[in-house]
Amino acid sequence: QVTLWLKKIYGNRPVPKYEVNERTVDILHEVMEFNEESEKDVSLLIEDMKDQATKYEAEAKHWQDILGESLGLSLGSLSQEASTVLNDLVESAMALEVKDTSITSFYSAINYMSSELFKTQSENREMERKLKTLTEKLTSALMLEKKLNEDLEEVQKSQKAASAKVESRSKNLKFLEDKSEDLKIRIRDAQKKLIATGLDQSLTHEALVKASEELAALRKEIEPLKKEVKSYHELPP
Repeated sequence: QVTLWLKKIYGNRPVPKYEVNERTVDILHEVMEFNEESEKDVSLLIEDMKDQATKYEAEAKHWQDILGESLGLSLGSLSQEASTVLNDLVESAMALEVKDTSITSFYSAINYMSSELFKTQSENREMERKLKTLTEKLTSALMLEKKLNEDLEEVQKSQKAASAKVESRSKNLKFLEDKSEDLKIRIRDAQKKLIATGLDQSLTHEALVKASEELAALRKEIEPLKKEVKSYHELPP
């Protein structure tokens, strides 16, 4: 079925190559069924329109015969003004989609069109109001985005400056640490040389620092004793 349908669709042209498997055949079969249903619907619609056209032609001929036989009227017998008015009447009826050219039908159609026009104008005004609101919101959002971008640029500049300062301080700290370590090594080397030359151990830097700390501790202990002695000196003989 699918092969015959494809040949029918492409006619004398070659059918494009495709991978033949269960899935592709199922898909083409569904497309074929949908296409055939659509063709049936279109055929029915065409037949219906042909029937309506035949009915309208028969009705038009009927009225032409009545007007010609009863009133002696025909398109050729009408004046230029009458033909113009008749054409305007027909065009108006077609534009308003009325079922006939009676005054009632025209008034009803005009009222309906006026109602639709008012409804459309109201919807347009509502859409314009929404569009204005959205435009204002969009403008505000764009301004906020611009401000945020400017703030972001300032923060990035500040971060770069801070990073440069931190990097400089880090380099200085590294230099001081290296310098301190070098000095410690040089002090130890100097102490070793002095000790080798017979320097008293009590005169080394560590010993002097320790002696200074012990002296400070002793002075702290002596302070209350001094106050106590002073109180005794203030007694009468």
